[in-house]
Amino acid sequence: MECIRLRIHDIDFGQKKIYVRGGKGAKDRVTVFLPNIAPELHLHIEKVVALHHKDLKDGYGKVYLPHALDRKYTQAAKETGWQYIFPAKKRSIDPRSGKERRHHVLESGLQKAVKTAIRQAAIRKQAGCHTLRHSFATHMLEKGVNIRILQELLGHADVKTTEIYTHVMNKSTDSLPNLLDDLL
Repeated sequence: MECIRLRIHDIDFGQKKIYVRGGKGAKDRVTVFLPNIAPELHLHIEKVVALHHKDLKDGYGKVYLPHALDRKYTQAAKETGWQYIFPAKKRSIDPRSGKERRHHVLESGLQKAVKTAIRQAAIRKQAGCHTLRHSFATHMLEKGVNIRILQELLGHADVKTTEIYTHVMNKSTDSLPNLLDDLL
């Protein structure tokens, strides 16, 4: 859900950051943006902006805003920055307001896309969206990232939750010193 709820202004290409709003535990956090996906994401966002402009031209283009933001900032719902990065193909009636809007894609759509990618990559293990989160955490620890920094990136309230990933790390013993060499 954190991924499909991202909005255009949540991506900071310059600072290489992603702002996750209302994520795990209904908290906001900042996580890393990998620059090698920037070109493709720029192209994707250009298509989203074009779709938004078409919606505006057709008399729509307002997006759902959380909490009371739509009352506080009356024009924000039409602004490009508030549009979802992964918008639905079709507009639909928002049950909260009764207005026709373009929402984000369904969670099941993302899950199906990930399953398709796993199948196309010939990965034979059981995997899904959450597997990517676990893989990210494990690889960050294996690369030497401080567990407290990883805790912040993942949005864990307690470091004990993050410590779970230390149990599945690839703990190589190749680089450990051979103590018998010291005795000989």
